Amino acid sequence: MSYHLINMAEKPISKGELSSVLQSVSPEDLLDKESKAYKSQGLEYMKFDIVKKVLEDPSLFRTPIVRDGKRATVGYKPDIWKQWLAQTAK
Repeated sequence: MSYHLINMAEKPISKGELSSVLQSVSPEDLLDKESKAYKSQGLEYMKFDIVKKVLEDPSLFRTPIVRDGKRATVGYKPDIWKQWLAQTAK
């Protein structure tokens, strides 16, 4: 299994990488509705393009974003990651 760390504070996720992640998760899964950025921008009261918004402001992403080839998770998902590791070990 190949892992790739993206530190979004140093370098935001690319559109291509985000497209790969979106093959496994919905745009709604990307958005951290508990983040300070989400609340300070009043996004709970607005309609907006989630993908465009998270690309503009990476602090809106739910993290971590973990990819394993074509599979991806957003948020803390240790059970899924363990499944991936078990499948790789076989």
